[in-house]
Amino acid sequence: MSEPLLEAKNLKMYFPIRKGVFMRRAGWVKAVDDVSLTIRQGETLGLVGESGCGKSTMGKCLIRLLAPTSGHIYFRGQDISKISQRRMRPLRSHIQMVFQDPAESLNQRLSIGQIIAEPYVIHGLGSAIQRREWVLGLLDRVGLPASAIDRFPFEFSGGQRQRIGIARALTLNPSLIILDEPVSALDVSIQSQVLNLLLELQEERKLSYLFIAHDLAVVKHVSDRVAVMYLGKIVEEADAETIYKNPRHAYTKALLSAIPEPDPLHRNEHEPLPGDVPSPIDPPLGSAFGHRINHPGYADTIGLNLTPLEIEPGHRVAPDPCSLSPENLQMIRERNRSPQTIRR
Repeated sequence: MSEPLLEAKNLKMYFPIRKGVFMRRAGWVKAVDDVSLTIRQGETLGLVGESGCGKSTMGKCLIRLLAPTSGHIYFRGQDISKISQRRMRPLRSHIQMVFQDPAESLNQRLSIGQIIAEPYVIHGLGSAIQRREWVLGLLDRVGLPASAIDRFPFEFSGGQRQRIGIARALTLNPSLIILDEPVSALDVSIQSQVLNLLLELQEERKLSYLFIAHDLAVVKHVSDRVAVMYLGKIVEEADAETIYKNPRHAYTKALLSAIPEPDPLHRNEHEPLPGDVPSPIDPPLGSAFGHRINHPGYADTIGLNLTPLEIEPGHRVAPDPCSLSPENLQMIRERNRSPQTIRR
């Protein structure tokens, strides 16, 4: 197996809550809480979960738009979690991001040519003539006409704006692109076009993707592996086929059952989850999902380490008694008692 391109270990991102005249810290919002994941060269890792579970914050930490509270981020073996912005700048060409809102992520005062060429300017690459030629080439690759180079973002549709964002992310030939819900704001017909473009680019350029989304149907279409996130923590991770055919965690099963059924003759058996998502300001002391569904065994999970463990090779699940059957829980324990098991 190839070495990881990017690896996060025990990553935490806490935001302080300040109150009073002197803005003293009164608590923390635990947006990302002890998350570990790995992305390898050429693969797509789908990161899924409900809105507010910390997916976008995780992506911004990995690209160092946010400085993590603790933990480590390794890119090609180099720890980038604490390095300065000056030392981070040369690495920006290798890690890029496509943002969720294609309108807000583009500077409305700049032309499309200026927006896409800006990374070249920042890194001192090429002359003005060369940069214009490179931009025209990128516009053509993402399916936009050459005339777009002198127009402004407000003149384009949502799908076209997202193509502009993708072109900007490709300027410096990155190895990894973090896609923060890149199609959630688009019409369904446009979503398929953008997704197909992303898959074509990945094949051409051997790109790696972190594909952040809440739509599991979309994630299934593009991902090699899937990590399921709930209230700032990973609860299950496996290859895409395993997640969809043999999910183990109850939260993963609930997300899968919520996928709309396109066949009008097929009855969807989905039942909405009871309760509300706990607050990341004051998360439960035990199983967050068990607290939400008011599981009778919740009290027994207080103080337990629910870090995902291997249930089978490549399939990690949080050992949560509130979400797993006794048989699955026993399988996790037996698998991880084995000396052959590699702990991450």
